[in-house]
Amino acid sequence: MPVAQSRRSGAPGIADVAKLAGVSVTTVSRVLNAPEQVSERRRAGVLAAIDELGYRPNGAARALASGRQRMVGVLTGNTTRYGFSTTIHGIEEAARRRNMLVTITVVESDDPAHIRSAVDLVLGQPLSGVVGLEFDRMVSLALAQLPASMPAVAASLTGTNSSGLPRVYIDDELGARLATLHLLDQGHATVHHLAADYPTPSGSGRTYGYLRALAERGVRVPDVVPTGWDPLEARSAALEFLGDDVTALFCFNDDIAMGAISALRQQGRRVPEDVSVVGFDDMPLSTVWAPALTSVRMDFQRLGRTTFDLLCSQLDGTGRTGAAEAGGAPVLAKELPPSLIVRDSTAPPAALR
Repeated sequence: MPVAQSRRSGAPGIADVAKLAGVSVTTVSRVLNAPEQVSERRRAGVLAAIDELGYRPNGAARALASGRQRMVGVLTGNTTRYGFSTTIHGIEEAARRRNMLVTITVVESDDPAHIRSAVDLVLGQPLSGVVGLEFDRMVSLALAQLPASMPAVAASLTGTNSSGLPRVYIDDELGARLATLHLLDQGHATVHHLAADYPTPSGSGRTYGYLRALAERGVRVPDVVPTGWDPLEARSAALEFLGDDVTALFCFNDDIAMGAISALRQQGRRVPEDVSVVGFDDMPLSTVWAPALTSVRMDFQRLGRTTFDLLCSQLDGTGRTGAAEAGGAPVLAKELPPSLIVRDSTAPPAALR
């Protein structure tokens, strides 16, 4: 009776492949891990048996045998947000190129019990290393609890090195400065701001970049308007807090900008004829929104790819590991600068046209 019919129920194992191919288990293992050590004839026979049986090697077992894990853990915050999800996409893309797997652990809050639970979950897996999406304080706290023996890097949105790990970053604060100065250069007397997470414990980020740009130009600083992350919350905040004197509005992200534009339309105000609006992140929807949204482009997918490659350079021995050099200077950092993409939602104020 053929091997494929005589096997017990369940996934085929390496012994089944060896039996069907008429070789030893050691030969099958060599085909999987060091194919150059096996003759072309035997290699072809083993691969044919693998195809017939639908055998899939156990990645964890192969890692134990080779001494090299093929899985990377990602510590992240809310994966429904554009920046998080797109950065993870970039990490997964880079991992596929290296034939590695990615596992994702969400840190739910900065509660110590949640932090400990997330770290325990990560350390319970056979990992090569960890990438932390250090967009939130809670991920910084989780990264701090990783043992020094675990290779780790961070993807960040600030030039400030919160974790002390090698990192790649896109500077949120610089992006906000670009957005605010663009509106001021259009001739607006000042710029109003809808913010989702102000104040932040670090004292840096998009809202701080906006405030510093206004201070740099010496113009009036309006009160920051707080809002949630949802466009409907942004629309409600805009309806309640933005008065008729607003001619320029910088929004914390594109979702908030779209909610704000909805509120302005409800009030009978036009964008950009009456109010200029700038978003942040440059989501794909920004290009088809009416009017097309001026936004700060944050290349999150490239951030994910580059951070994963940084981790691999640590694993391969081509980069330096460890928290910091003597004196606390960061070991390794790479900046991916943001850029302002000007579209149809901004214009000079009506008084200057």
